[in-house]
Amino acid sequence: MKTKQLMAAVALALLGAQLQANDVANERPPKQGHEAGQAAYLANCAACHQPTGVGLPGAFPPLAGSDYLTDQGPTKVVESILRGLSGKLVVNGVEYNNVMPAMSHLSDADVANIVTYVYNAWDNDGGEISAADVAKARQSLAVSSDPAQGEAHPGTSQGMQKYQGAPSTIPSEDVEMVVNPDAPLMSKAEFGRATQIFFERCAGCHGVLRKGATGKPLTPDLTRAKGTAYLEALINFGSPAGMPNWGTSGDLTADEVNIMARFLQHDPPNPPEFGLPQMRDSWKVLVPVEQRPTKPMHSRNIDNFFSVTLRDSGEVALIDGDTKEIVAILPTGYAVHISRVSHSGRYVYVIGRDAKLDLIDLWMDPPAVVAEIKIGLEARSVETSKYEGFEDRYAIAGAYWPPQYVIMDGPTLEPLKIVSTRGMTVDTQEYHPEPRVAAIVASHEHPEFIVNVKETGRILLVNYADIENLQVTTLNAARFLHDGGWDATHRYFLTAANQSNKIAVVDSKMRKMVDLVDAEKIPHPGRGANFVHPKFGPVWSTSALGNEDITLIGTDPEGHPEQAWKVVQTLKGQGGGSLFIKTHPTSHHLYVDTPLNPDPKASQTIAVFDINNLDAGYKVLPIADWAKLGPGPKRVVQPEFNKAGDEVWFSVWSGKEEESALVIVDDRTLKLKKVIKGPRLVTPTGKFNIYNTVKDVY
Repeated sequence: MKTKQLMAAVALALLGAQLQANDVANERPPKQGHEAGQAAYLANCAACHQPTGVGLPGAFPPLAGSDYLTDQGPTKVVESILRGLSGKLVVNGVEYNNVMPAMSHLSDADVANIVTYVYNAWDNDGGEISAADVAKARQSLAVSSDPAQGEAHPGTSQGMQKYQGAPSTIPSEDVEMVVNPDAPLMSKAEFGRATQIFFERCAGCHGVLRKGATGKPLTPDLTRAKGTAYLEALINFGSPAGMPNWGTSGDLTADEVNIMARFLQHDPPNPPEFGLPQMRDSWKVLVPVEQRPTKPMHSRNIDNFFSVTLRDSGEVALIDGDTKEIVAILPTGYAVHISRVSHSGRYVYVIGRDAKLDLIDLWMDPPAVVAEIKIGLEARSVETSKYEGFEDRYAIAGAYWPPQYVIMDGPTLEPLKIVSTRGMTVDTQEYHPEPRVAAIVASHEHPEFIVNVKETGRILLVNYADIENLQVTTLNAARFLHDGGWDATHRYFLTAANQSNKIAVVDSKMRKMVDLVDAEKIPHPGRGANFVHPKFGPVWSTSALGNEDITLIGTDPEGHPEQAWKVVQTLKGQGGGSLFIKTHPTSHHLYVDTPLNPDPKASQTIAVFDINNLDAGYKVLPIADWAKLGPGPKRVVQPEFNKAGDEVWFSVWSGKEEESALVIVDDRTLKLKKVIKGPRLVTPTGKFNIYNTVKDVY
């Protein structure tokens, strides 16, 4: 009974901490003094050190009656919070050897309140430190105040953790139960429930096979050594690596916490494979090619259409960029990741995270889905052939699970060739069973698709001239390849190996790697942004998830050889948590979003640089304020130009039950031009202008 009461008290306390973070926004007087310190402690420290400061035996040292606190003093403890601790530590005569992550994402006030609270709680000797003292310590330690740069998970920024932490779409029903006699007993029903919870809540960070990604590995050799009680405590209160407090938050019941603690000690189950029979079973041609129109059946300007992802409703909105009217809202896969357009501009290919691929014919009135297929259980990428003589002939899609790509007939989506990406990593040359397919682009120089294989760090040049005798050239880049795009000439492909902090450069004409360029703190370019630098000539640019850096890389080996494939300038934006950067050949503005920054002042606005005066810094546009929405996170994401390059469209992305919008800005004046909103626009995120997508204009 006491345990249940303690759990309820902790849950209420944590809820109070979450509410406290929103006090100002809700016009409620924020907590002060001891209460503020207690709330911040419970929200950020109780996972390891426990709500009463007693620690976790054998894992995390106590703070109640701690001789470490007495010996170090508040100033040294502040340093430990900002920079983290690792290695052996003796507290009250007991040795501990674990990791305390850097909590630099906390505000100076929160750190000060936590330290002051701890020193004055649980009969400790007392002590006090101010927010100004923390700010001074942060400056002397060269620790950023940008909340997106904190690493509650060691080695992974808060921005990156938000990005990777989304649930997997892999269904659990067909996963076969794998039981190890060295692990605690589980029933088949318990195993099925645990598998579902893991895919929905854990796989995005830890990987489907629990090998680790953003989150730590959770393989049985590690989890069995910890034991059920230890795992229950971490799942319940949260982990030292920044894992959410699944139990005390109410997301998992006590029984589910226990099930997960036992499940993690068994061998990871393999989700089912997804080959040609399964693809063909899912493949539907809704409108045969011969029944489709031979010319556009409406007079709208298709080139200036926008394909807009309505993430949580499983739909795509097609919007006329000239009239700003919604032309059609079409059902698609869940959380469409990207839209790609055939070379002719007629067909839009949209792929959801559930690996459902839909083909939309823009010539129809209204546009409609004419074919669909599932290419796996989870996916992110699709592209179409663009080389002369192969226009509109083929499409390719890459899967996260199973790790593979499939080449299809372009107009019908009939699956023609499936290739696995399992293999050795580029650095240690160890076998990886789950190397996911990330970005895919179509070469303009050869009949090839350029395919990023995420975990192995290899780039594949897939020649589709003869798909029956497929030729694949493998280039060695760096691990964790993700997104990227072309330079302005469409010869060089620049792509982020984001957790290796590199930009890989591929010469698509000579079919070889050119260079690996350093770009700190998890570069995330989207497709990047090309412009002519006033001093250094043509550059391609990327922002980052992990810090405020905007990296400009020279891309003109003939006209500016000294700057080619080097960082020529690093701009400072609003902070980490950026997903997209964008400009246009007719614009002198560079737009940078920060939707994953924990600070609403950054996540709800956009930074704009004048390309002709980059040293002047950026202006901030209050995009979310201009939308005039109700409650919600209102994250501003993905600038996208219209065909003419005189308008920039932004998504203001709130929750599924909250109001979202599209905000259109005049690029010449940086003034609000139009807001599109309404109940049909559910969680808009990615937007893709037809002409710019076909022509690779960014």
